[in-house]
Amino acid sequence: MQEALHIPVALDRCIALLSPAIESSTNPVIVDATLGLGGHTKALLSKYPNLKIIALDRDLKAIEIATTNLSNLSDRVVIVHAVYDELATVLENLGISQVDGILFDLGVSSMQLDQADRGFAYSQDAPLDMRMDQSSGPSAQDILNTYSYGDLVRVIRNFGEEKFATKIADNIIKAREAGSLNSTKDLAEIVKASIPAPARRTGGNPAKRTFQALRIEVNQELSVLERAIPQAIKAIRVGGRLVVMSYQSLEDKIVKKAFTQVTETNSPLGLPFDLPNSAASYKLVINGSEGASDLEIETNARAQSMRLRALERVAA
Repeated sequence: MQEALHIPVALDRCIALLSPAIESSTNPVIVDATLGLGGHTKALLSKYPNLKIIALDRDLKAIEIATTNLSNLSDRVVIVHAVYDELATVLENLGISQVDGILFDLGVSSMQLDQADRGFAYSQDAPLDMRMDQSSGPSAQDILNTYSYGDLVRVIRNFGEEKFATKIADNIIKAREAGSLNSTKDLAEIVKASIPAPARRTGGNPAKRTFQALRIEVNQELSVLERAIPQAIKAIRVGGRLVVMSYQSLEDKIVKKAFTQVTETNSPLGLPFDLPNSAASYKLVINGSEGASDLEIETNARAQSMRLRALERVAA
């Protein structure tokens, strides 16, 4: 199938960033915290015959496809249906205290966008679902039908960074009371009608920010990430690496803050050296963040907004 052939974003760069940690370990173990269709996992397992991977995903459909894609490597991968803020529990259940590396490829996957019935894409008419795990939790339809005006404004403004959130929320309330908010097309048209024409002429589809906001709320993506990154930082061994790809600024801010907290020294400013027990236990592998190459962006539109950050543990 076409999805199974999809090339993950920054594939070669992620492998290069994780390679020193893998190559310095006798029996390396990596966590792919966002398995998706298994592209990163398959490439890593193919490059390193002694590598084992623990792969997590909340999307049962993705797990089904990835299991097929990785069938000839199944003896070296453990696939777990879990959200990545359950990372510590998953490792504990497997009897693993630390790993050599962890990879996060955040946000909505290409498969989720491509499957119209999932409701992630504003360009296709579909039910208002947006759940990454369709086996549990409220859908976007539930949120749109039950949230108060104030809560809708909060979600759209905070998670979509949408300056017309009040007008959009007002029109959502009116549409649901009239029974005319039943699909992604309905929502996209409501958003378009809520934004002044001059503001619609730039920045792409006007529904993009509202759809992002609802998706984040449905899947609790930011709160999950805030819990997951500290678990991942703690779980890597000395010499191990954590690599994270974000696709919007709210995610990247969480990752940046967590990385900054563990890479800053506790020594007083101005000293030419760190005081005993004051040096940071982690260092940045990338100074700041990286984007995708121009060539990759040309062939993969999803790569355009990607920000890549990497961290290495240097002391216990």
